[in-house]
Amino acid sequence: MVRPPLSSWDRERGRQLGALLREARGERSMVDVAAACGVSVDTLRKIETGRIPTPALFTVAAVAATLDLSLDDLVLACQDTKPAKRAGGLIA
Repeated sequence: MVRPPLSSWDRERGRQLGALLREARGERSMVDVAAACGVSVDTLRKIETGRIPTPALFTVAAVAATLDLSLDDLVLACQDTKPAKRAGGLIA
């Protein structure tokens, strides 16, 4: 199965997610947060900078839990007002 290319909206949403996680990390070091949530520092860095615009759900859940963030709040903060049309239906 070939994954369709990411849209500019997907990439922007990834940047928004990364910025929210970076802000929530505050003064904590990337090394401390990565170790606490069980992801590599490189993965956390890529998510925070938007280089991984669509990280795995369980990775985001682990980082969010470590930073005391609600997944619901993250989803709401990264939503667009207009759903994107993709092959197979609408993606909200």
